[in-house]
Amino acid sequence: MLKIVKTSIALATASLIFTGSAQAEVENALANICNIVKVDDKGELRKKMKKVESDYRLKLQDYYTGIACDGESLIRTAFLNNAVEAGTLLVKKMPKSQLNAPEADGKTLRAWVSENGLMDTPLAKELNERI
Repeated sequence: MLKIVKTSIALATASLIFTGSAQAEVENALANICNIVKVDDKGELRKKMKKVESDYRLKLQDYYTGIACDGESLIRTAFLNNAVEAGTLLVKKMPKSQLNAPEADGKTLRAWVSENGLMDTPLAKELNERI
């Protein structure tokens, strides 16, 4: 009985250590994604997203809410930096349900775009077509 308890504790500890290191690796893999979006590098963004998906089996929707670029989400960052190519890729890769969901500040993307006077931008047109 004691052997089972010790084995269970060892396995639990090992899984916690592995999970922590795996999360750190994902964070390192996504480290410069904000800069990639800001400079509107669609090719590099696509490569980064494919690498994270193949290495960690994570899609954009899995890590999107965990990334903040100067306090804004990736798509909002694309809007603020007029990054049409990168922003379009992000909008197309996100599920419609998540595009319509409120973000960290409680506002949907569409409401935030409208409040910031960005409805006439090409990226807003892509967002509206997708939603």
